[in-house]
Amino acid sequence: MDWAAHLDTVVACVVYGAVTGWFVPHVVARLPEPLPFADEETEDEAHDDAGGETTAEPEEPKPLYADLAATPGIAWWTAGWSALVAGLFGATLGWAWPLVYLLPLVPIGVALAWVDLRTRLLPKRIVAPTYLLVIVLLLVCALATGDLDALKRAALGWLIAGFVFWFLWRFTPGMGYGDVRLSGVLGMALGYLGWGEFVVGTYAGFLIGALGWIPLRLLRITNDRNFPFGPFMLVGAVTGVLWGADLAGYLAGRQA
Repeated sequence: MDWAAHLDTVVACVVYGAVTGWFVPHVVARLPEPLPFADEETEDEAHDDAGGETTAEPEEPKPLYADLAATPGIAWWTAGWSALVAGLFGATLGWAWPLVYLLPLVPIGVALAWVDLRTRLLPKRIVAPTYLLVIVLLLVCALATGDLDALKRAALGWLIAGFVFWFLWRFTPGMGYGDVRLSGVLGMALGYLGWGEFVVGTYAGFLIGALGWIPLRLLRITNDRNFPFGPFMLVGAVTGVLWGADLAGYLAGRQA
């Protein structure tokens, strides 16, 4: 990460992140409100977005998207986080083609992390169109650079991450199908950059999630059976973009 060498990129990315992040609450306010459901096997297909385990036991009502969007000052927060992450991407990559698909993912990721942290939901109305967006932009990057190997890695990243998270959702408690959906988007984004970014970004989500569960429990933001994992997946993905290649190279050097 070189802020001085990529100063022009950082400035442009920060401005982009701040502007797009400012509109995150407006997008969330226009989402259809989530319907209450008893368990993930019987819930309506349009609302199977849960990021944590659901049970038949009564739960506290989830905050409405409109109420989240009306939180005083929330646009400043979403703009600030988007500007920070976008600036970090710019400092790490410089004027590189992956910014074409990574920068649009920044406000989307901020929106998903915020909503999941507050509602334990990853709205399909956001995640599903993001697949099409990322696929199109990855094709643009691959055609512009002629790097078809990166495109193959993105496809494999989608399949591998999707399978791992589907397996965890299907056979272990605590994983929601919204996490499975999101894993495919992150798998493509990280896989295109490289296997180091993919492995570090995916593994970091689990590691950060395990560590992040402790303060969430202490602050009583979550409980044992209702864990918003989406924010940690996204933080892990950012970690993979920023330091995945360096960490993978360091570990490979240690083993050599």
